[in-house]
Amino acid sequence: MKTALPHSGKTPGRRWPRRAVIVLATVALAVVGWQAKSLLKSDDSTANYQFTTIQRGDIEDVVTATGTLQPREYVDVGAQVSGQLQKIHVKVGSQVEEGDLLAEIDSTVYLSKVDASRAQLRNQRAQLKEREAQLALAQIQFRRQTALMAEEATAEENLQTAEATLKSAQASLESLRAQIQQTESTLRGDEANLQYARVLSPMAGTVVSITARQGQTLNTNQQAPIILRIADLSVMTVRTQVSEADVGRLRTSMQAYFTTLGGQNKRWYGKLDQIEPTPTTTNNVVLYNALFDVPNPDGSLMTDMTAQVFFIVAQAKNVLQIPMGAFQQTRSPRADRNAADRAGAGAGRPQQASGDGAPRTRKATAKVLEANGKITERAVEIGVTNRIVAQVVSGLTEGEKVVSGLASPESKQGNGSGSGGGRPGRMMGGPRI
Repeated sequence: MKTALPHSGKTPGRRWPRRAVIVLATVALAVVGWQAKSLLKSDDSTANYQFTTIQRGDIEDVVTATGTLQPREYVDVGAQVSGQLQKIHVKVGSQVEEGDLLAEIDSTVYLSKVDASRAQLRNQRAQLKEREAQLALAQIQFRRQTALMAEEATAEENLQTAEATLKSAQASLESLRAQIQQTESTLRGDEANLQYARVLSPMAGTVVSITARQGQTLNTNQQAPIILRIADLSVMTVRTQVSEADVGRLRTSMQAYFTTLGGQNKRWYGKLDQIEPTPTTTNNVVLYNALFDVPNPDGSLMTDMTAQVFFIVAQAKNVLQIPMGAFQQTRSPRADRNAADRAGAGAGRPQQASGDGAPRTRKATAKVLEANGKITERAVEIGVTNRIVAQVVSGLTEGEKVVSGLASPESKQGNGSGSGGGRPGRMMGGPRI
């Protein structure tokens, strides 16, 4: 007798059609997705690029350097005579005029020398009067003996004696006059030393430092000791150090400006005055000193301040700008560098120019987004450049968009057109920034 098996309600024949349906649905979705992606990609070819809008602005090609501020005119006031420094009449920051009393040195010794020289001079002048009287008497006696000799009323010996006495009186008088001149010279020196005991200001300015101390003994026999320094802070000198790679781009009279750490981005302007021909070497780096002056009427610039200096090689105001990564130059980078150096040369004019004064330009190409949405390559002329942007002389208009790089995957997902801002992808030729 056969026993009937329980019925499970499922048959093996129904399992295969359901799996087939799932597989077919998956393949269909993949095909639809691929077609949609291809369609979107074909419809929006600009999604692969990033764009920059041509705008106006100012461009500066500069050589940067670091410098320090020093007074243009200053003097170290020292002692010209030895002695104890009795009194200092000024302090750091004091404003002085030319001839003001700065300090006093003990003048006891120098005053005694002046008194002695004056007394000696008075004695010699009294002797001078006596010698002049003796000379007058000798002249009278000589004339008398001469007259008597003419009448043969005296002996020739008397005439000879009178003549000798006259010459001796004349020589004695000349000797005394020479002694008086020597004493007068000594007196002038003693009086000068007495004046040097009072240290006076040689110029108008500000006392910026005091190195000596009141009560200190100063010795001038070996070297002149410095008491203090006076500086004119109305005009400051900026002393910068420029590397040998950039010093060839500098020219005297070219414009320059600088900022200070606490100046809140304020700019001080001047013109390059001097490039010292002898360099200094620091850590195997050759640096040349470049100096220029800047007015300091309000005294806001102080000694030894650090200055970030910018020498303007070329500049252009309110011109069209294009990023350096948005174009390709048609000449070699070395030729372009030489052209830029030649453009910045000559009288330090802050504008790249040719010999006739016209702006010096270079040929380049850029990819432009046209109004119909297509990207075309266009020839442009480039003027003043720096490391970031370049001046557009011709070939582009304000508001046009140019390709500045390839769009990153993030920008593609966030912005299908790729025309927004954001970080650019790979640069399209041009110098690296």
